[in-house]
Amino acid sequence: MSGIITRNGPPPLSGGSRFGQRIQRRYATQLGLLAPGTPGRQSIQALYDVLRADGADASTALRTTRQLVLERLVGLDCDKGVDLQVITGAMTELAEIALQVAYTESCQSLNAVHGAPLGPQGEPAQLCIIGMGKLGARELNVSSDIDLIYIYDHDGETAGNSEGRGRISNQEYFGKLVRAIYTLVGDTTEHGFVFRVDLALRPNGNSGPPAVSLGALEEYFHVQGREWERFAWLKSRVVAPAEAIGSSCAQSLRGVVVPFVFRRYLDYSVFDALRVLHRQIREHASKRSAGRPERSNDVKLSRGGIREIEFTVQLLQVVRGGQFPELRTRPTLSALQRLVTAGLMPQDAADALARAYIFLRRVEHRIQYLEDQQTHVLPTSDTDLGWIAATLGFENSADFLCELDGHRELVAQEFDALLGGSQQGGCKKGTCNGKSGGPGLDDFDALLELLSGAFRERISHWREHPRILGLREESRARLGRLLLRTAQWVTEGKVGDAAAVRLVDWIEPLLRRDSYLALLLERPNVHERLLRMLGAARWPARYLLKHPGVIDELAGGSMLDERFDAADFERELERRRNALQGSAEDDDENLLNLLRRAHHAEVFRTLARDLEGKLTVEQVADDLSALAESVLRTTTRWCWSRLKNKHRPDHRFSIIAYGKLGGKELGYGSDLDIVFLYDDDDERAPEVYAALVRKLINWLTVKTGEGDLYEIDTALRPNGNSGLLVTSFNAYANYQQQRGSNTAWTWEHQAITRARCVLGTTDLQARFDAVRAAVIGAVREERGLREEIGSMREKVRSAHPVKGTLFDVKHSPGGMVDIEFAVQFLVLSQGCKHPELLDNVGNIALLLRAQECGLLPAPVGENAAAAYRVLRQIQHKARLDEVPTQVEDGVAQTERAAGLALWAAVFGSL
Repeated sequence: MSGIITRNGPPPLSGGSRFGQRIQRRYATQLGLLAPGTPGRQSIQALYDVLRADGADASTALRTTRQLVLERLVGLDCDKGVDLQVITGAMTELAEIALQVAYTESCQSLNAVHGAPLGPQGEPAQLCIIGMGKLGARELNVSSDIDLIYIYDHDGETAGNSEGRGRISNQEYFGKLVRAIYTLVGDTTEHGFVFRVDLALRPNGNSGPPAVSLGALEEYFHVQGREWERFAWLKSRVVAPAEAIGSSCAQSLRGVVVPFVFRRYLDYSVFDALRVLHRQIREHASKRSAGRPERSNDVKLSRGGIREIEFTVQLLQVVRGGQFPELRTRPTLSALQRLVTAGLMPQDAADALARAYIFLRRVEHRIQYLEDQQTHVLPTSDTDLGWIAATLGFENSADFLCELDGHRELVAQEFDALLGGSQQGGCKKGTCNGKSGGPGLDDFDALLELLSGAFRERISHWREHPRILGLREESRARLGRLLLRTAQWVTEGKVGDAAAVRLVDWIEPLLRRDSYLALLLERPNVHERLLRMLGAARWPARYLLKHPGVIDELAGGSMLDERFDAADFERELERRRNALQGSAEDDDENLLNLLRRAHHAEVFRTLARDLEGKLTVEQVADDLSALAESVLRTTTRWCWSRLKNKHRPDHRFSIIAYGKLGGKELGYGSDLDIVFLYDDDDERAPEVYAALVRKLINWLTVKTGEGDLYEIDTALRPNGNSGLLVTSFNAYANYQQQRGSNTAWTWEHQAITRARCVLGTTDLQARFDAVRAAVIGAVREERGLREEIGSMREKVRSAHPVKGTLFDVKHSPGGMVDIEFAVQFLVLSQGCKHPELLDNVGNIALLLRAQECGLLPAPVGENAAAAYRVLRQIQHKARLDEVPTQVEDGVAQTERAAGLALWAAVFGSL
C-alpha cells in the first residue's frame, strides 16, 4: 500500500482489508499521486487537482480521490495505529472538499442557464450546506453517509441567463442545485460513490423541499420542531461552500438554531423524547436481527454501543446548554470533558466513556474496512474477527471480545443510570411513573380518592382551574404521576402534609414550564429533597417560586456536604463568561443573567444545607457574606472592563462593607450597606469612578428575567444621601478622623466598628484598616459617649415598638440590639486601651475578649455571647418561616436576662 508497505518484514495488517485490496489492484498506477503521510486538506485537494489535470471529469476525480484517501487511511489505522481523530478528521475534510467541488461545478452549470439567485433588493442569495451528525462534529467514519440540510437566506428569483431568459424562483434554483450536488457526490458510477447522502433530517423529512429558506426553517422550529430534532441540530455546522462559512446567512442560521436546541431554562422534558427515540432505534435493530442473530452484535446500535455514548452526552448538553454555553460543542470527546468541567459528570466516568467511545469507533472502522459497507455489525467469520483483533493489538479474538464487552457494559450502565431516572426511586409497582400506572388528572375523582387531608383539599381546587385545563395531555399525565408519588410519600410519612400543599402552591404558577415537572419525575431524589425544603419553612418556598431553576442543584449528591468556595465560584463565573465571549454572546443582558443564576444557585445550596442541619447560623452568615463579596468583586471587575471612559487598565477602587456584610452576619435577602472609595489622583478619576459606581449599582440591582442580586444601601457614605456616591480615600479618612469642618457623627463611628474593606488592592485594604483602627481606637470622653449611644438606642427602640408582653429578640430590652450597642460602646470607649477590641471579629468574640480584659465581670460577657447566639438562631428560624421575631415572654428568659445584665454592666441605670 502507498506509503505503508515496506520491502522487509511480515506483510502489513492492512492487507486483511478486502476493500483496500480492491483499491490497490484497480488504482495501482495512481496510488502514488496522494502525497505521503496523513491525508489533509491540502494533499486531498492537490490529488483532486492532479486527477482533473490528467483529464478526469469532476465526478471521476472525486470518486478516485475518495478511494485513494481511504486506502491510505486503512494503512495508517491498521499498521500505524494513528489516533481516531486523524481518521475522522481526514474523512471530514474529504467530505468538505467534495461538497465544495460539487457546489462550484453545479453552480456554474445552473448559472449558465438560469443566472445567479438574487434576493428582494437584488443582492446575491446565499446557500448554506449544513453538515449534521458526525460530519457536523468532524467525526465522520470511513464508510459513513453524510447527513445534509440545505438552507438559503432569501426568497426571490434568479437573474436569468445572458439572453435574459431562464429566470426561476430561488426555491426552484436551489432545488436543482441540491439534485446536481447529489449527482456529483452520491450517485454510484463505475468508480463507486464519494459519499452516501441522506437528506432525511431536513424539515418535514423526505416529504419536504430539498432546500429550505431560513424563514421557513425558523417557522418550522416554532411550529413543528420535535424534541429529537434538537439532538440532530446540536451537531449542525455550515460545511460548504467556503464563502458561506462565517457569512451573514450562517450567523442568522445560528441565531435560529441555538434557541431551538438550547432552551433558556433547564429542560428535562427531553428525557422522554430521547427514551422514545432510543426505543425506536432498539426496535429497528431488533427487527433487522430477527432470524439473523449475527446482526445483533452491533457496536453502534446495540446495548452499550456508540449511540448510547452519544445520547448520554447529547442529553446533558441539551438539558443544560441553555445555561452553560460552554457545553455547546459538537465533538463527543470534547463534550465529555466539558461536562466534567461544568460539574455534570465525574471525571472517572467521562474518562471511561471516552475510552469506550474511541475503542468502539476504532472497531467500527475495521468492520467497514472489510468491504466498505455502511455497517456496524461484527463479522461472524473467525478470520475477520481475528484480523480485527490483531489490528487492535490483541493476541486473539477472545481477548478482543472480552475487552469489547467490558466497554459496552460500562456504557450501558452509564446510559441506564442517566435515562433510568424516572424508574428509580419512584412509586411502587410503577404507579407514579408509568403512564398507565394509576389515575391521572383526566380521572380527577379517582385521583382525589387516593389523596387525603389538606393536600386533597388543595388539589380539589384544580378541578376547574384554567391552567390545569389548558395543559397538554402529556403534561397532565406527568402532573398526575407527580401528585401520586407525592401522595404516597405523605402516606408513608416521608414528607408532611404541609410540604405537599406547598408543592402544589409552588407548581401552580409554573405549570406552563413543563420542564420542571419533567425534572421532578426524572429525579425522585430531587422531588423528595424539594418536599423536605418546602416543608421546613415558608421562605424557601417563596425563593423557589422566584427562582425555580435552582431546584436542579438538589440533584448533586455531594452538595449538602460542601461549603461555599469563593475561589471556585469566581473561577467558574470567569470560565462561563469566556464561553459567552467565544460564542459572541457576552452582551450585558447575558452577563447580568449569568451573575444572577450563579448567585441564586449558591444561595439555594446554602439554604439546602441550612435546612438539612448541615450548617450553623454563623456558618450560614459566613457563606452568604463570602458569596456577596465574590459577587461584588466579579461584578466590579466586569463593569470596569466594559467601562468606556476608563483611564487606566486597573482601577484604584474599593468597597467598604458596613452592617451585616461588614460583620459577616448576612442573612437571606439582606441588603448590602456599602460605601465606595477611590484612591486615584488623575483629574478624570471623580468622573470615571462615578460612572463605575452607577454601572455597578445598576448591575447589582436591576431586575432581569432571572431576578436581581442585591438591594444596595449607600446611606453610610460621608454626609449620607446628600453626599457624593463615590468618595476619594483622603476625603473619607478626613471625614472619619474628625479632620476639617465636615466630620462623622458618633453613630457613624458605631457603624465603622463593623466595617470591612471587601474589595480593593492590598495597599488600599491596609489603608482602610489603619483609618478604622484610628477611628475606633481614638480616646473618647466616656460619659458623653455613653449618653450619645444610650440616646441612639432609645430612638431605635421607639421606632420598633413591641406590643403586650411579647419579647422581640432584636428590639426588646435585653435583645440583640442592646447587646450590639453595648459591644459598640466597649469598643469605642476602650479600644484605645485594649487593642484586642479593634479587630472586626463579631459580637460574640468581642464579648468574650471584653470579659478577658476585665471590662465585664464574669460571667456577664460569656452569658451575653451565648444569649446572642441563641437569639440569632431564633431570629434566623423566624425569618425562614416568615413569622414575626416576637416570642412569648417566657421563651427566651435566660437570653433576655443575659442581655439585660450586659446592659446594666455597661450602661448602669442609664
